[in-house]
Amino acid sequence: MSNAQFETYGPSTAHEPSGYGGFDPYSAPTLGHGVPLPYEARTESHGTGYDRHASHPSYAAYEDTYVPAYEIAEAAHAPVARPRSGRRAAHRRRARAAERGDGTMRKLVPQALVVAFLAGGTSAFVAKDKAVELSVDGGKPRSLHTFADDVGELLAEEGVDVGAHDLVAPASGAGLTHGDEVAVHYGRPVRLTLDGHRREVWTTARTVEAALTELGVRAEGAYLSTARSRRIGREGLALDVRTERAVTVMADGRARTIRTNAASVGEVVEQAGVTLRGQDTTSVPLESFPRDGQTVTVLRITGHKEIRDEAIPFAVERVDDPTVFKGTEVVERAGQAGLRRITYSLRTVNGVRQKPRRIRTEVAREPQTQVVKVGTKPLPTSVSGAGQLNWDGLAACESGGQANAVDSSGTYGGLYQFDTHTWHDLGGKGRPQDAPAEEQTMRAKKLYVRQGTSPWPHCGARLHR
Repeated sequence: MSNAQFETYGPSTAHEPSGYGGFDPYSAPTLGHGVPLPYEARTESHGTGYDRHASHPSYAAYEDTYVPAYEIAEAAHAPVARPRSGRRAAHRRRARAAERGDGTMRKLVPQALVVAFLAGGTSAFVAKDKAVELSVDGGKPRSLHTFADDVGELLAEEGVDVGAHDLVAPASGAGLTHGDEVAVHYGRPVRLTLDGHRREVWTTARTVEAALTELGVRAEGAYLSTARSRRIGREGLALDVRTERAVTVMADGRARTIRTNAASVGEVVEQAGVTLRGQDTTSVPLESFPRDGQTVTVLRITGHKEIRDEAIPFAVERVDDPTVFKGTEVVERAGQAGLRRITYSLRTVNGVRQKPRRIRTEVAREPQTQVVKVGTKPLPTSVSGAGQLNWDGLAACESGGQANAVDSSGTYGGLYQFDTHTWHDLGGKGRPQDAPAEEQTMRAKKLYVRQGTSPWPHCGARLHR
């Protein structure tokens, strides 16, 4: 309601009742809630400040009707000079007081709504704010206030990058609530050689000892290539671990079982107090990695080397010769066997003699090929003047009818016991005992034509029987 309802201008006297000297009790200013002001607070029109014909209003414009309740109570108990009025005046005062109260409420309701809206927004704003703790890679936890909805948003706000091998607890997608504790543990690559097997693993542990525990490696009695307390940087490190194993060494009829973290079988044998001498060795390679529960046998070896010669057979090359009668073969160049020299190892292992083992072979002499001429010349059918003689009887007397017969001295051979010189003189090749029987008979006839029976002084008479 506008305050203009409570303003009165001087020229108008329409509502001024008679006998009040220009004072209108129905428009008199009052305190809040309809309590009229004392008469002393008003300005009368009798020559002092009030001129009913003046061009200015007789009262100042009414500005604010709100009065605190405690001031209303005080005003209610103060002595007030009330105007003379009847029921009508009292009714009008109550109506105006109600109108003023209604105006006050109209002012207060929008203000209350604004305050309520601001209070609700502030409550929502406060509800989004969360106090959390963040620790990164074992560092000192930091207390933070954040509006992030989940762990991933919080890490992004704080500039914390996480990779595939990093550990975040709670997980990055987990919701974030007031009082949560968030921890980030960076992954570290470890190039681990465990009992001879190499592999790359990732760990969030920051020390070697913690990494071994995380990887489930039994470190008690183990060999480590670096100190257990060494810190692992984010770049990682190379770590060689040899766990303790039980290995049995059998030597000289005695078994020795030891616990060791040695890197080779040779080290295990040495730790067992066994000495290898000469050709001694073990049942597994000395440089191999010893396994848990393995048995290694020491082999005591004695022996020597032996060289043996073996003949290499020669090859035979056969060449056709048209000057030699068919069926006759003549050795043009005798073959010669070669020589192969083989070295053997003769060993005795733990008192038991072993099969000779060939360790080296060399050729001392190459074999020489034998060349044989093979006759292709057709044999003659007869020799004039000798075809009717008893050549079978002569052969039987000279050689017993054996074409390859040779006398005890090695000088004569064949059916008719030719010497080599005579055979060659008759056109024969090679040795007579190597020629076919037909060729031998043909050449014997030629010899008879030349010399008669004289070449066979003891058996020549048989030709004519």
